[in-house]
Amino acid sequence: MNDYASLPAADLLGQVFACCTRLGVSDIQIRANRHIYVEMHSGMEKLDEFGELSPEMVANLFMLLMQHKQSESHGFSDEGNKSDQELLDEAIEEFKRTKVADFSCGGIEYGEGQVSGRLRIQTHLSSSGLGITCRILNDGIPPLDILGIEPDVVEALQRGVQKRAGLCLVTGPTGSGKSTTLAAIIDWCRQNHSKHIVTIEDPIEYAYPHDMAVPGSDERMLAPAIITQQEVGRDIHNFKQGLKDVLRKAPHIILLGEIRDQEAMETCMEAAQTGHLVLSTLHTTGAVKTIGRILELYPKDAHSAVLSRLSEVLIFVQSQGLLKGTEKRVLTYEFLNNTDDSTAAAIMHYDKGSNALEDAIMRSGNVRWDAKLKSLLESGAISQETFDNARLSREDENAF
Repeated sequence: MNDYASLPAADLLGQVFACCTRLGVSDIQIRANRHIYVEMHSGMEKLDEFGELSPEMVANLFMLLMQHKQSESHGFSDEGNKSDQELLDEAIEEFKRTKVADFSCGGIEYGEGQVSGRLRIQTHLSSSGLGITCRILNDGIPPLDILGIEPDVVEALQRGVQKRAGLCLVTGPTGSGKSTTLAAIIDWCRQNHSKHIVTIEDPIEYAYPHDMAVPGSDERMLAPAIITQQEVGRDIHNFKQGLKDVLRKAPHIILLGEIRDQEAMETCMEAAQTGHLVLSTLHTTGAVKTIGRILELYPKDAHSAVLSRLSEVLIFVQSQGLLKGTEKRVLTYEFLNNTDDSTAAAIMHYDKGSNALEDAIMRSGNVRWDAKLKSLLESGAISQETFDNARLSREDENAF
């Protein structure tokens, strides 16, 4: 038996978070009858010091995390009339019914007065038994210019979100840094423009402060923008309710955490067409392929109308991925800026073939996925193997 097996759940979890802080990791995989694994630069790595966790230990960790779950009522429900044990019992019964629990919770104390970032938790069942996937959320929002995005693209992103209305998309697979890029864009907006920004997220990953640093000083001042952040399950029942109500809050900018279906896409385009700037994400790789993914949400006979609307409201698509680099993870991306008539026309006629849009993305001001990959390879940031695995085109590499 390892030294941690007999620890109370709170002490064990504190030790785990202390270890993760030392390693600088944010994704933790906990499974019954398994070691704890964390995601490092080189891939998944097990934490030998904790040994295999028994089913009872993992169940205790689950209940402890549920106790840290952030309030879903803000005092406006009958939760305030229930004891902590009653709320915990209800949550466990709900997990038994659905066999999954997705929630966020406050930071976990470890060390001497240290507290982790907020957490995003998914608890589930698998062949080994109970499992917990935990992501430590970082409230520190990095500026756009340190994310690995070229200066001219940073400027294009900033120009895009200054427009009065339109649709801005950041796309990519899970773990590609979409939320971080969106947070950096929103943080820049809130510090530079007097807007009302409404976000609908599941969960809230970055909490925006109400103030900002005074340039050239240690003092802080109120930011010119006001942000209304809503979390699904805590502040609103579901995305559908959030989408229905968002326009009634008189927003200038709307951030929807993810476009999941046709209804969400329709709401985004409607808001963009009625004078709002909308930012959201899709799970696609490649800016050009994003248009095709949007069409998949609609029946074939609606494609022409959808493309016509997209050609008018779409401002940019920033499609990105995080790759294993030679020294650290590296951001790569494809950027499509809808700033001229030829690009708009290529979007409008996308259903007849993507060649015109692929040609448009090769013009000045845009960035093609494989061309960006080539520059990372030539600079030594990624290996040839990573380059070959991440390419979108299998044509002769000299073609780009």
